[in-house]
Amino acid sequence: MASFAKDPRCIAMAEAMAPLLRRACPEGAGGYGGSYQVNLDDEEAVGLGGVELIRAAMRKAARKLDWKVETIGWIGTRFGTMIAIQDTREVPEPYRAVVEAAMYERMSAAVARVPSELDEAPVQRGSVALMTQEFRAAVADARD
Repeated sequence: MASFAKDPRCIAMAEAMAPLLRRACPEGAGGYGGSYQVNLDDEEAVGLGGVELIRAAMRKAARKLDWKVETIGWIGTRFGTMIAIQDTREVPEPYRAVVEAAMYERMSAAVARVPSELDEAPVQRGSVALMTQEFRAAVADARD
């Protein structure tokens, strides 16, 4: 597998992603419990360097936040290209209730959207639609 550590596109994308990952952590959780997902058109993902470069940029950004992570990336899904990262660190007790409540809220919102799956995704804090819009804007700014 190719290393993207010194690729200027990866470095610029990671710089742009770090604040997005930080904001993805639940409020009051001490920086724990963050996750981030973007759904891009397949051609758009390829134009940004491909799934592996985007995943590498996400991992690089997450290291700046001391996250221990898992990432996934698939091209050609029914949603286009899906790329996600999740902080897998053990959550300290003082933040556990906040992280669990945020996870429950996200899961409940996802389940509530299933019947209207064919409708446009709502643009609300923590939604994949908003994360994708933020990602596109941050990457565009980093490329300028």
